[in-house]
Amino acid sequence: LVGALPPVGFFDPLGFADKADENTLKRYREAELTHGRVSMLAVLGFLVGEKVEGSSFLFDASIKGPAISHLGQVPEGFWAILLITIGAAEQFRAEKGWVDPSEVPVDQPGLLKSDYVPGDLGFDPLGLKPEDPEEFMIMQTKELQNGRLAMLAAAGF
Repeated sequence: LVGALPPVGFFDPLGFADKADENTLKRYREAELTHGRVSMLAVLGFLVGEKVEGSSFLFDASIKGPAISHLGQVPEGFWAILLITIGAAEQFRAEKGWVDPSEVPVDQPGLLKSDYVPGDLGFDPLGLKPEDPEEFMIMQTKELQNGRLAMLAAAGF
């Protein structure tokens, strides 16, 4: 399984994988990748927000102070734009990887398409995705590990 590394190997102390079928494991992996990616962006935003105070890039240098207080200083119009952007991204992700809800059994909500690789949205503008399956597996493991670390780091802020 992608993400299992020495010395720990496959780490599942609560036994979620033992109780899950293949479709549920794919859904768990999709959620882990999504949360890891968001966390990597959050950590970057926190660190950059602390160091680039007074930048006029996005909010006309109106946001100041420690990053923990920045959220309350963001203009209200930004939230509408952010909501629409996130909604569009989630709609794209759902259409790309999920089975139409009208075709899903009641006992399998959020069923992923059988040919869908969790996290692979077909978005690779820099061409970083390796063609070799073994190299791709290494790349996936790196992303998972970095995402896991970022989730812990974001919780620490």
